[in-house]
Amino acid sequence: MKIFAEELRNKEIYSSDGLKLGIIDNLVVDTKSGKVLHILVWPAETVDLTRFRVDSQQRIVLPFNKIKSIKDVVIMAPLSE
Repeated sequence: MKIFAEELRNKEIYSSDGLKLGIIDNLVVDTKSGKVLHILVWPAETVDLTRFRVDSQQRIVLPFNKIKSIKDVVIMAPLSE
């Protein structure tokens, strides 16, 4: 799958069970391989941040390889899989 980073920015992101996680802000890329490692997400107000890894700006850090679907919104596979 090929997609531009700007196409992901500001998209809503949801867990596979329908919980709104927030809005995608940015991506973390490995500069040597070019592989996208993580998605940085501004959390929704209802998200319990203690359940997630967060960066210094309080964005949720989600593994890119757990994206299940990218359409009008982004859906994440369960993180425990």
